[in-house]
Amino acid sequence: MSSVATPSIRYEVLGTLIAGIGLDQAMTIVEQWVASGQPGYLCHANVHGVMEARRDRGLRQAYAAAGLVVADGVPLVWVGRLLGQRAVRRVYGPDFMLLLAERAAARGYRVFFYGGASGVAADLAARFSRRFPGLRVVGAQSPPFRPLTAEEDAATVARINASGADIVWVGLGCPKQERWMAEHRAALTAPVLIGVGAAFDFHAGRVPQAPRWLMPLGLEWLYRLIQEPRRLWRRYLLYNPLFVLLVAGQLLRGARRWVSGSP
Repeated sequence: MSSVATPSIRYEVLGTLIAGIGLDQAMTIVEQWVASGQPGYLCHANVHGVMEARRDRGLRQAYAAAGLVVADGVPLVWVGRLLGQRAVRRVYGPDFMLLLAERAAARGYRVFFYGGASGVAADLAARFSRRFPGLRVVGAQSPPFRPLTAEEDAATVARINASGADIVWVGLGCPKQERWMAEHRAALTAPVLIGVGAAFDFHAGRVPQAPRWLMPLGLEWLYRLIQEPRRLWRRYLLYNPLFVLLVAGQLLRGARRWVSGSP
């Protein structure tokens, strides 16, 4: 079995370690997972995920056990730059999904879609099949919006394994998808699991994406809040200001340690 590339440089954001890499390096690592058959899972971390991980032990453990945690959110890239990580770039989940689908179609990777509301995974699979000729879609499943029974969970694992998938895209939302990947990694034979969250709804046409010009400004959250205020107000209006305060404290403590010369 060939060796698998892993990021050698990571930086901490409020207890979560983020790979100081960009899209190209992340793609290389995922393709090496496929080629080697060595299992791994990738998490796209953003402000919401980092803040949830502070209080959710399961999510913290899922991030810690992941083969790769990349900066999905622009603020995490900004923090990385402040910490001296000049190579870090945004690895935006919806864009990464499209690029990987294109690569999968070209190289014959088999893909499985797991997640989304009823019918979303099947719709997404059909759309991707049309958009990426030659893409080998081997399955799609949208689980019910409740915990699965032990029998249902075992049947899901068996279905994914029987499909022979190389890549399983998981769109269950944070923190559910990260916990699901961590809990099922050992049982699944697919070498690559990737949590992509809202990308399922975006690419299936269920939820509009923010305009591209907002993305470098880190203001996608405002667009999404306007689109879904009742569901997202707590996430953005409570977490975002607290994130800024906590990160400022982290950076200040780091500066003090540097000035004092302590490790």
